[in-house]
Parts: sequence; structure tokens; C-alpha cells
Amino acid sequence: MNVNDSSSRAAHPAGHSVAPDEIARFSALADRWWDPSGPMRPLHAMNGLRLDWARRHLPAPGTPGEPATRLLDIGCGAGLASEGLARMGYDVTGLDASDAAIAAARAHLADHPLPPDGGSLAYRVGSAEELQAEGARFAAITALEVIEHVTDPAAFLRVLADMVAPGGVIIVSTLNRTLRSLATAKIGAEYILRLLPAGTHEWRKFITPAELGAFASQAGLRVSDIAGMVPALGGWRESHDLGVNYIASLSAP
Repeated sequence: MNVNDSSSRAAHPAGHSVAPDEIARFSALADRWWDPSGPMRPLHAMNGLRLDWARRHLPAPGTPGEPATRLLDIGCGAGLASEGLARMGYDVTGLDASDAAIAAARAHLADHPLPPDGGSLAYRVGSAEELQAEGARFAAITALEVIEHVTDPAAFLRVLADMVAPGGVIIVSTLNRTLRSLATAKIGAEYILRLLPAGTHEWRKFITPAELGAFASQAGLRVSDIAGMVPALGGWRESHDLGVNYIASLSAP
């Protein structure tokens, strides 16, 4: 089943997790989001690892259209992960506060339709708080390279915890706040190697694994697994090294 949601709004009220300056920064990159050699090339490089890790930790997709298959990809940008998750068989809602990113996501999906026997993919513009207010509930949620860009990561996780079904899973990938991440993911990637546009990240907003665990506990979630993500020849690989990039599975009771 392939569904490309055409609903959109020219404007939306920002929830407290939405940082307008962050949205403006990523909106400016939307038209090159799917260019593997463009400003989002680090996301392209790590996307295979993120999806493989998610596949092993998310509940298996059930019958398309059933509640057990519903997945929210929050902060989806132009849909790099959303499309992959839908091709795994999930009924994906891709949510982002950037109108430009969602427009790019819909355009790419229109040019690369999902197979008829897979999951579905619907995009919408909005915030986590808006979706929560609607009483939305999902079997699984992914928040990939998102939590370091929100205004209040602890509150953001509480909102996600409220939207995940009992026994569900939330996958979070983010950056650790270490001197090594300052040197490599901030200074090196943005100002020396130019892998990312300058200003993409604010190092002070990086989140340590201990902080993520505390935020999860406050939200009633449990860190069930965690792994580092490190660059390697031909893509990124899973590692015990959490010093820069890492990914975690948070389980709901």
C-alpha cells in the first residue's frame, strides 16, 4: 500500500520542542536533502546503519493498516529514513516542522513510489505536541538526529513516551557531548572538512548517554540497548564507542 498524504498547512503553531532557528536552517537545505554528495551527505552515509539497527530493535511490522504497524518518524526532514522504514513494511507518518523539508519529501516519494505490497508513507507538517494533542498513538517512534535540535529534550521525550503504545519502542540517534565530538562532529565536520554547513550543530546541545538515560527514565522509558556509530569504509558501522555518534532503543512499559 502506498499513500502519499497531500494535507499540508502554510503555517502551524510551534510546540515547545520546535526551535524556529533550527527549522529555518534545515529548511534552507531542503532542496538538496536527497543529494548524496550535498549538505546532508553524512546522513546519507549513516542511513543504512540507522535503518539496519532500527530493523533489529523495532517491533516487526504486522499487517499493513493495523495498529501494530504504525510508526512515527519525527523530525523526518525530507524523508531519508521514512522511505526506508516504509519499505520495511511499516505504515509511516513522517512529521517535520519544516514546510520546505516536507515538500521535498513528498516530491521524492512521488518520483520513487513505494512497492504496492509494502507499508505506507504519509507526510505532514507539524510538531510533536500537535500530534500528541490529537491523541495519536504509534507502535514505534524513530527520532534520528533530532533530539539535539529541540528546545527541551526531556520534555520532548515525555511527549514521545505519551504517543508510543504500551510495549512499544522509541529509537533515538544523536551526538554525545564530549571533547572528541566538539573536535570532530562540530569543528572538523563543519569548519575543516566542510561535511556539514557551518552552524548545523550547537555542541552545548549534544546529549550524553547518561543524560539520555535520565530523560528516558523521567518519561517512564527504559534504555534497552545502545550502540555507537562510527565512520568506516563503505559506510558507517556499529561500535562500542559512544564518544561521538550513538543510537539507542528506549522501551515503553
